[in-house]
Amino acid sequence: MKIISSAERPINLLQIIGAAIVGGMETYVLRLLQRLPRDVFKVTCLCVCESPITSQLRDIGCTVHITPISDDPDWQAIQLGASLIRAESIDIMHAHLPNAHSLAGLLSKLTGTPALATIHSRYLSMRDFEVHKLTQTHIQVVAKTGYFHALSLGIPPRKLRFIANGVDTEIFCPSGKTGHLHSIIGIAPETPLVGYIGRLSHEKGPEVFVQVASHVHKKLPDCHFVVVGEGPLREKLANDIDTLGLRNHVHMAGLQSDIFRIYPSLDLVVSTSYSEGMPLAVLEAMGSGLPVVATNVGGLIDIVEVGYTGMLNNVGDVAGMAQNIVSLMSDDFTREKMGKAARKRVEENFDLNESVRLTSELLLTLAHAECRGESNINAADGYGIFR
Repeated sequence: MKIISSAERPINLLQIIGAAIVGGMETYVLRLLQRLPRDVFKVTCLCVCESPITSQLRDIGCTVHITPISDDPDWQAIQLGASLIRAESIDIMHAHLPNAHSLAGLLSKLTGTPALATIHSRYLSMRDFEVHKLTQTHIQVVAKTGYFHALSLGIPPRKLRFIANGVDTEIFCPSGKTGHLHSIIGIAPETPLVGYIGRLSHEKGPEVFVQVASHVHKKLPDCHFVVVGEGPLREKLANDIDTLGLRNHVHMAGLQSDIFRIYPSLDLVVSTSYSEGMPLAVLEAMGSGLPVVATNVGGLIDIVEVGYTGMLNNVGDVAGMAQNIVSLMSDDFTREKMGKAARKRVEENFDLNESVRLTSELLLTLAHAECRGESNINAADGYGIFR
């Protein structure tokens, strides 16, 4: 049995990261690891490939190893993972995405090292559920819907924890209107601008944003729209914009590394997703003092106070989303009032420091519980962090 004394050495943490795109999960991991106290945790990462994410992980002081991480873990990943656990005296594993969860669960059984899997979507996948049942991993969810879904599947509360996503409210904060993004896409700085920020992939519904923009343009011809992000639907979106005759009003800005500088250029942020957990882009926008118009999916109902911090519409309600945008873009007073309320809600309920604190405490509890020979944690406070 391992004996851990945080007074003698940090907790050795192995992060198993199941993808390498620039997306919400990767952003979550980076922000968590940037803020975990280095006198308490020493972090090693196991990643699927070399990518901008691995470079950023090394930049913040993490040791990074590469291995294929498939849905059915292959021998190379198992061997490397087990060797790392022995060589680095790993005390706790933290997995992200079902493929990483599968590997962590197997390694947990082979080595006796506790594993925590963070579920970044609104529901547990069948793979996540099966891995938990077979290997008794611990589950952390970022969306309230995920918590109750896990309970409904029979996952015991002592194995389950809900910790909502958070944003850095010092970086994402109201800072006054700027023309930073306007200069990038080549429009006048005073131009009204509505933004979509996210990966250009099916589940995010960026093509719906273009359809909504077409409806709004008919009523507000001076309003412009911008798509910030990259992904497999980029070419389709460009074609849709041309087909709808919107080339001069809907702009594609690509991926922007200094995302905190983007929000002050916007008047409103729109989320058109078909599926979500707790989307960081919406939280960042609200933290920056912007109201949002979004589809009512996943954890968005827990983020957006309808009529106070933004508006929600059913998936596919293009006309309804367009009308909400027209209403808010035509009413500066209401839009600014909602933006202030959005900022307050994020400060009170979705601050990154609180999310990191709770996650850090959970990892410590699991590591020390294993050393004491306790198979379960006391999860009486397992549900909820926002009021």
